Amino acid sequence: MTSSVTFRVSPYSVLNSQFRPRCIVQASSSVGGDSTVASSPELVALNGAPPIEEREQIGPSTGVNGYVVSKIDVVEKKKKVEKAAKSTGALESLKVLWDDAYGTKSVNDYLDCARDMIRPDGGPPRWFCPVECGHPLNDSPVLLFLPGIDGTGWGLVLHHKALGRAFEVRCLHIPVYDLTPFEGLVKFVEKTVKAEYASSPHKPIYLVGDSFGGCLALAVAAHNPSIDLVVLLVNPATSIGRSQLQSLFPLLEAMSDNLHFTLPYLISFFVGDPVKIATANIDNMLPPRGALEQLSVNLTSLLPRLSGVADIITKETLLWKLKLLKSAASYANSRLHAVKAEVLLLASGKDNMLPSRDEAQRLMKSLKNCRGRYFKDNGHILLMEDGISLLSVIKGTHTYRRTKRHDYVLDFLPPSMSEYKLFFNQIAGVFRNASGSVLFSTLEDGKIVRGLSGVPSEGPVLLVGNHMLMGLEVFSLVEEFLREKNVAVRGVAHPMLFSSRTENLSSEFGLIDWMKAFGAVPVSGSNLFKLFSTKSHVLLYPGGAREALHRKGEEYKLFWPEQPEFVRMAARFGATIIPFGAVGEDDFAELVLDYDDFMKIPIVNDYIRDMNRQAPRVREGKSGEVANEQGFLPGILPRIPGRLYYLFGKPIETRGRYDILKDRENANELYLKVKSSVESCITYLLRKREEDPYRSIFDRVTHRASNSPLHKIPTFEP
Repeated sequence: MTSSVTFRVSPYSVLNSQFRPRCIVQASSSVGGDSTVASSPELVALNGAPPIEEREQIGPSTGVNGYVVSKIDVVEKKKKVEKAAKSTGALESLKVLWDDAYGTKSVNDYLDCARDMIRPDGGPPRWFCPVECGHPLNDSPVLLFLPGIDGTGWGLVLHHKALGRAFEVRCLHIPVYDLTPFEGLVKFVEKTVKAEYASSPHKPIYLVGDSFGGCLALAVAAHNPSIDLVVLLVNPATSIGRSQLQSLFPLLEAMSDNLHFTLPYLISFFVGDPVKIATANIDNMLPPRGALEQLSVNLTSLLPRLSGVADIITKETLLWKLKLLKSAASYANSRLHAVKAEVLLLASGKDNMLPSRDEAQRLMKSLKNCRGRYFKDNGHILLMEDGISLLSVIKGTHTYRRTKRHDYVLDFLPPSMSEYKLFFNQIAGVFRNASGSVLFSTLEDGKIVRGLSGVPSEGPVLLVGNHMLMGLEVFSLVEEFLREKNVAVRGVAHPMLFSSRTENLSSEFGLIDWMKAFGAVPVSGSNLFKLFSTKSHVLLYPGGAREALHRKGEEYKLFWPEQPEFVRMAARFGATIIPFGAVGEDDFAELVLDYDDFMKIPIVNDYIRDMNRQAPRVREGKSGEVANEQGFLPGILPRIPGRLYYLFGKPIETRGRYDILKDRENANELYLKVKSSVESCITYLLRKREEDPYRSIFDRVTHRASNSPLHKIPTFEP
């Protein structure tokens, strides 16, 4: 039996307050079922309260403030919750461009929620579940959030709805006057972890530790090496011994209570960039003037709320928390060798509170199974700053899984609307505006039209085409399928992009991670099989790395294998094959140093040979030019941007042809037909783009300023 109370709490709820509660708290109890309890106006001081173990022995009771404390069998409760979820229609899947509500909350919401949670309530540390998390997908793992120095548990307020679709989210709340030692908190979290493991031994359990919570997560992981834990550390406080917070001790002890109002502003100096915090809920689609106006409003409303930090972290509380931090860091650091869990470490580059970047490098060397992502422009409260969606980071690092191993296909979560806006407007915004991409497709009768109406909306569909230099064509293709057809294209890519060798101590969350978040998978027969089984739209480049890293003078030349590699697999599932061609790389860049040039340079050629010797191979043992997959970064010079063009050829049906295509000759004939169609699409586009009056970026910018949006800028008549 595990002693705890699980709450489902509204975003603006009050557990205990001297004021009237804004809403009702629903407490689940094994003795009385679901009970509705309103917070009472009475105050209960917890100074000198018994430790957790003693409080657990008290048994079921109702405190003077109406707070129910009872023993709950977590395993039995979990079964009831799962049964209730099924009866209320738990989510089977997420739709493409689903609403994750990211950008609708800000640090102001955190301060409002935290202010309501800090009232003395007489209760021990406990878990609560924000109501706005809603119902997760079926078979979702549990995510336990372990808070930072504030202890309120509201540090994920910007991410509740998004995480609530992929996880059963529970947040740890440590009352403001609670004096539970660190070992007691470790035991409390550990009991919950063991109960969850007993209930669902085949599911991972996620521990998200923010700052102080990072020490707590590492300690729990060290105590439970046999339990499948996924630990996410956000600027962990294991480096508190080297922190600037050390200078606060004598200052706080000497500070008069009359000067305590200065504490929030002192803390805000350490916390991070107020501009990044204030822009967290500003729509990136707003014009510059509108964004500046909203930023001004947010900053104006943020500063008065900072005074509430003095209530969230009082002088006495902060002194206790700083001592607790020292104890936590010492405890966790002494047990790093025992941590066997999968660890993802997120570190900020402008953390004024902790030396997070240096600490990330130390931890990645000390922990056995640790990867990291670096956010160079962010401060200490990373999860409350603009552009940091925790679920996107989890997806982009392939850290999300429902079983013991990550499945690239079955564990995929489709891109949300906020991810679509963030990536294509900010991350890839410059390239998107410069390329002015235009897409054409071919109808059943052979007519070429602008847009994707010639491509089936229902899968399975196999898109087969040519790689331009460095895969320039991928971003516009993926965006247009999302925008026009609401379809997530699953690209099969070289395994090198998914190898841990591409990661290092300063890996930033960048383009490769975003490709993974939008659905890229390593190329393999099993992944292709699963994608077709789930009726996906699959993007395949038979030319692979050799085509994307071609030599001088090889623009738009295909380097395909001699043997068909995908035809019979597509026919087995009745997939529709759509050949396509893409052109325009020569309007964007000039290749000045290719592989042959680099191999003539001493030292550089040794580095390239060594890199390729360790890289995973896709076509090991194959012959021909396509097997010559030599990885390197080409030397290019940018040009004044022209335009990217795509043509999707006439659909080729394989439904009902599987028996015919079992024959090698028939399969090879269809394979050559697809290849010929791709070459025809390329030839067509190279010829027709000469007729485009808006091929130049200058003409497009002028037209866009006075007329149409980017995707409606005119082009040649097909």
